[in-house]
Amino acid sequence: MELPRGMKDFDDDELFKIDFVRQKFTETAKLFGFRFFEPSPLELLSTLETKSGPAIRDEIYFFKDKHDREVALRFDFTMGVSRFVTEQKSLKLPAKLASFGGVFRYDEPQKGRYRFFHQWNIEIFGKPSQAADAELIEFVSQFFEKLNLKNISIEISHRKLIESYIKYQFDSNDPKLISEIFRAMDKIQKKKVNDILAEYREKGIDLKRLGEVLEFAQIKGTPDEIKNQVDISKLKSWEDLKSLYDSLIERGIKNIRINFGIVRGLDYYSDFVFEAFDTTSDFGALVGGGRYDALPKAFGRDDIGATGVAGGVERIIHSLDSQGILKRMTQMTGAVLYMDEKLQQPASILASWLRKKNYFVDFDLGGKQFKKQLEHAINKDWAIIVAPEEKKNNKVIFKDLRTRSQKTIDFKLESIISEIESMKKERN
Repeated sequence: MELPRGMKDFDDDELFKIDFVRQKFTETAKLFGFRFFEPSPLELLSTLETKSGPAIRDEIYFFKDKHDREVALRFDFTMGVSRFVTEQKSLKLPAKLASFGGVFRYDEPQKGRYRFFHQWNIEIFGKPSQAADAELIEFVSQFFEKLNLKNISIEISHRKLIESYIKYQFDSNDPKLISEIFRAMDKIQKKKVNDILAEYREKGIDLKRLGEVLEFAQIKGTPDEIKNQVDISKLKSWEDLKSLYDSLIERGIKNIRINFGIVRGLDYYSDFVFEAFDTTSDFGALVGGGRYDALPKAFGRDDIGATGVAGGVERIIHSLDSQGILKRMTQMTGAVLYMDEKLQQPASILASWLRKKNYFVDFDLGGKQFKKQLEHAINKDWAIIVAPEEKKNNKVIFKDLRTRSQKTIDFKLESIISEIESMKKERN
């Protein structure tokens, strides 16, 4: 039996890593005063089409239910959260909501992302303000600090600025053309300019002008560095973007830069946008977000704005693994073994003592032979063996399962804990 393409099972190790990211996300969200909310995993298809239109059907799971209604699985949290907020006429604003869970996308499966994957999400609804936008980026910065991830670059841009440049280059206000150029620019993080131009050769777009836009999309740096590369006087919203940059520097966020290649592919983004990358990896953006005041309007609320950011949990885990962070933080595990059935009871009591002290302990419940118990514990860090001769002298055997070395120690909780902690210090 096989799973559908793009789906996978999650084993104990993967769930531990997901839970680690969840814990750090929860801690950060509480620091910033976000309230947790999880939208329904199932939405009416018409809800998910509100902004993106029927084209979204190519990217999601949708079907008819038993009452012949067209429904779909959520592909992110933003649509469901926006639906909820716009329905709550009495909701106190600004509303700051955080979500964490699984989402479904009918994309081509790729490294680090299957068709079901995990995502975290924060959103702020209320009067549009630069302060809310800056808080999103400050959140991301602190979240990565809590994860202890290094080499993170947070890159900001502005959709109106990019749009003004596209209109100038193409001498056109055609929304379909502008949207298509945005999508071409969104590819610049993953593809070479010539490859993108080749892709658009048959679409009737002026390749010379597109090439100039794609070159523009590769401009990045501090405001001063950018002023040396382009005439910023012709760029609408430049002062807004620079003001946001300055605000982030004042908040102590140093790992930021302006990057005109950050546009975010979804059409509902209307203002500032940003992404964060692990600079040691070519894995793509770890997080992405920005302002999308147009989405609440599409749901019938033109009195509130919205800004938000989401991160791919599996991609973050990839960076954590590549930097060796989760390996260092993984809790050591052990087992309590017994030589014969008469020693099962004292061994089980010892296992209980250790669990009460928050040690991860495995213990055989089925009365297996000692050899089988040892084979089962082979992937643990340590084992405590309760053996007949040692038990008579109130001793146990402490075995390092990594090095296969062992020693006899007192059958006392403090002595056993001392050995475990000593081993932990050596490993770290």
